Amino acid sequence: MRPLDIEGAWVDRPRVFADRRGHFHEWFRADAFREVTGHPLRLEQANCSRSGRGTLRGVHYAAVPPGQAKYVTCVSGAVLDVVVDLRTGSPTFGTWEAVRLDDREHRAVYLSEGLGHAFMALEEGSVVVYLCSEGYAPQREFGIHPLDPELAIRWPDGLAPQLSDKDAAAPTLAEAERRGLLPTHEECLAHRRRLRSGARGEACVSS
Repeated sequence: MRPLDIEGAWVDRPRVFADRRGHFHEWFRADAFREVTGHPLRLEQANCSRSGRGTLRGVHYAAVPPGQAKYVTCVSGAVLDVVVDLRTGSPTFGTWEAVRLDDREHRAVYLSEGLGHAFMALEEGSVVVYLCSEGYAPQREFGIHPLDPELAIRWPDGLAPQLSDKDAAAPTLAEAERRGLLPTHEECLAHRRRLRSGARGEACVSS
């Protein structure tokens, strides 16, 4: 797993074993994940979405604590996956980073609690699966408009973005900050410190 420029996000490019029958790869390894992040991936929910070309989902995030971390990959087709730093007080607040996820290189992206997530389907019928550290809780779920000019995410040319009604009505980053809807960098770091502390405690008990 390689860290992205936004602290708290990583990308993994697995080794793919291919032969005349097809191919095989490990898209998640708990030991490698724990070594990089300092804590295990808490798994409470697994999601799968199928999207038509041009479908744009996000920018989604959950209130911290506990937030919702995600480990994301594309098992069919291709998407442009985007991580957005929504943590007020973060050195990279308001910036974003994009990674192409597809069924050829099989990259995966992990984004920790407090970071925003969005993706656009580049091919018809693109299927994305993601592991979530917390289950869906409507009262804690929020969004930022993915076409917010302040964010200025560079979505692919030649594709008309197809948004849900909910995403189309989402506030801009500035509006969400004004309304106090964004997580702070410090509370996100504190949450991750608790996760690492809990992991060390479990290791001591087991030994």
